[in-house]
Parts: sequence; structure tokens; C-alpha cells
Amino acid sequence: MGNKGQLLQDPFLNLLRKEHIPVSIYLVNGIKLQGQIDSFDQYVILLKNSVTQMVYKHAISTVVPARAVTMPQIEAVENHEHNNI
Repeated sequence: MGNKGQLLQDPFLNLLRKEHIPVSIYLVNGIKLQGQIDSFDQYVILLKNSVTQMVYKHAISTVVPARAVTMPQIEAVENHEHNNI
């Protein structure tokens, strides 16, 4: 995935991680995983529940937060990180 594809993905996942927002992750085979995003990179998401699972992004269909998140929240998290560098 190119850098442009991550302009939305990375800030969205980072907000879910930093705010400890519970998520449901649906895989392409229909399996539903639940937990909190512990970490992520270009290829995987570490999903933490009673155990930590490494979920490959190519197997993910949908990420559903337990509560609504908006772009201003994502931008605020990104701006906060840039100001702390």
C-alpha cells in the first residue's frame, strides 16, 4: 500500500490505539475479533484482549470502533503528536 493509502488509515488506527477504544475487527472470512489496538504497522495490527493477537491487514475486511470517531478527533491526535516531537 502506498503512502497516500495510509493518510487515513494510520491516523484512524492511531486514534483507536491512543484512546483505548474497543474495536470489532471483521476478517474477510467472516470471523469477528474484538479487543483494543495495541500497536500496528504497515502489515499487521496487534489486537489485545485476554491475549494479544497479530492480525494481518490483508485478512481484514472492516474495523468497527465501539463508539463514533470523527476526523477532527483524528486530526487533534495527529497535531498533538507533531507538537510533542
